[in-house]
Amino acid sequence: MAAGEKPYRVYKGGRVKGKVPLQGRPGRDDGADTRRPKEPRQRRPRRSWSWRRRIAITLVGLILLFVVWCVASYFSFRGGVSSANKRLDVGTAAALSHNGGFLMSHSTTILLLGTDHSSLAARAGDRHSDSIMLVRTDPSRHRISYLSVPRDLQVPIPGHGDSKINAAMQIGGPPLAIRTIEAFTGLKIDHIVVVDFGSFQSLIDKLGGVTVNNPRPILSDRFDCPYSTQERCQKWQGWRFRKGKIHLDGHQALIYSRVRVNRLDPGESDVTRGERQQAILQAISSKLASVGTFVKLPFIGGDLMKPLTTDLSAGQLMQLGWVKFRSSSGSTLHCRLGGDAGNYGGASVITPSEQNGAVIQMVLGNTAPQPPVPGSGPFGPGCVVGSQTFG
Repeated sequence: MAAGEKPYRVYKGGRVKGKVPLQGRPGRDDGADTRRPKEPRQRRPRRSWSWRRRIAITLVGLILLFVVWCVASYFSFRGGVSSANKRLDVGTAAALSHNGGFLMSHSTTILLLGTDHSSLAARAGDRHSDSIMLVRTDPSRHRISYLSVPRDLQVPIPGHGDSKINAAMQIGGPPLAIRTIEAFTGLKIDHIVVVDFGSFQSLIDKLGGVTVNNPRPILSDRFDCPYSTQERCQKWQGWRFRKGKIHLDGHQALIYSRVRVNRLDPGESDVTRGERQQAILQAISSKLASVGTFVKLPFIGGDLMKPLTTDLSAGQLMQLGWVKFRSSSGSTLHCRLGGDAGNYGGASVITPSEQNGAVIQMVLGNTAPQPPVPGSGPFGPGCVVGSQTFG
């Protein structure tokens, strides 16, 4: 405090209280605002996401995408199955046994009838079943059995006497075919799938083709010539398929399933043609259960069922796919009925063998699988396991 200054002011009337005049801070006027200026608020820097957080968010996104994709695939597939169910007439549904159990827990027998309608006007109404196969699931053994029935097998057709088994389809449609096969084999048929080979070409193309294991090289006769002129067709040798695994598009698969004559192996018969058709059907079923098909399912789900007529629901087909997935390919059973070939009234027929009953027991799992008896010929009945062939 400067000398002579007092902490009060002196007036004539006495002392008056007031602020003590203090020496101001250097460089600041006495009347200046003494409050500390506010500093601007600084935002906290945003923390970058850790790698764990990024992985968690990515996984959640993938799970949501998977769920949405599954839902879209199911509705697309269910729409196609619903159309396939509507194509089945009431009489066929009534002829089925329907065991009432889940396909994943109960043995089930499914009849596959393959039809190949010709484009010729003379055969426009032909409804013969060119391929007849029974598929039996056995979830307890994780096994699927395929039983091939030659279309020329001579059997009793209920109400129509003895005839080729494929004539039952022509005479009375799927209901009579079901009754005929049940009476001959003793197997109750729970479900049916009718496959139109003439319209599955687009299905195979949508699946990206199928791969089959061709047991022997094939050179067919000159059917379905791909050329437009008769001159070129006369020079054309026929359709060729090499031995081993071959990848087929829709048109090639249709030709492969239609080959009746193999000029490289005159011993082939209608049974081998049926085996080729079954190989195509099994290749399609394997492709349907693949990851690639699942990715495309929302877009092609409705088209997958166009060549089919069936009573199986979408849920039952999914159960069937799970049973096939669980089944070991090494334990898959391939069986066929058969007999002795001959002529009856100028037509080729197969007289049933007594060994057919034993084959049925193999399919049921009551006896061990046995191949056809040596010397039984191309129509010998029997079973082979896994990737084995009938030879």
